[in-house]
Amino acid sequence: MLDSYLIIHKSILPEYYEKVLEVRRLLEDGTVREVSQAVKQVGISRSTYYKYKDFILEPSEMSIGRKAVLSVMLSHEPGVLSAVLAHISELGGSVLTITQSLPIHGKASVTLTLDTSGMPGALNQLMEALAKTPGAENPKLIAVE
Repeated sequence: MLDSYLIIHKSILPEYYEKVLEVRRLLEDGTVREVSQAVKQVGISRSTYYKYKDFILEPSEMSIGRKAVLSVMLSHEPGVLSAVLAHISELGGSVLTITQSLPIHGKASVTLTLDTSGMPGALNQLMEALAKTPGAENPKLIAVE
């Protein structure tokens, strides 16, 4: 997915790219209610806005690298899930959702969705820590957004 994107300093881009962002801001904050009014105010055409609106993002709008989904098999023993959650917290992650199956043969499948914006570069560390956690088996990173 990331191979479709480039990071380019805005000083070398045509001025209308930044104006597309300005139109979006005017519409989102309610300053202007209609696209035609917003494009007129910033000085670009409606067609320019519609052509680029879905392809120009500011870094603050990008969610890349902010969410991760992982799965792990946990032994049905006191403290195992707590240890997993402690590792996540120690590395700066925040749990958004936890889905756990009923334990069968003493093991439960757990799927976690994490906000990883506070743990830059720590996903590999987390996966290594989970692999070493007693009672946690086969941690897998399912998706990263």
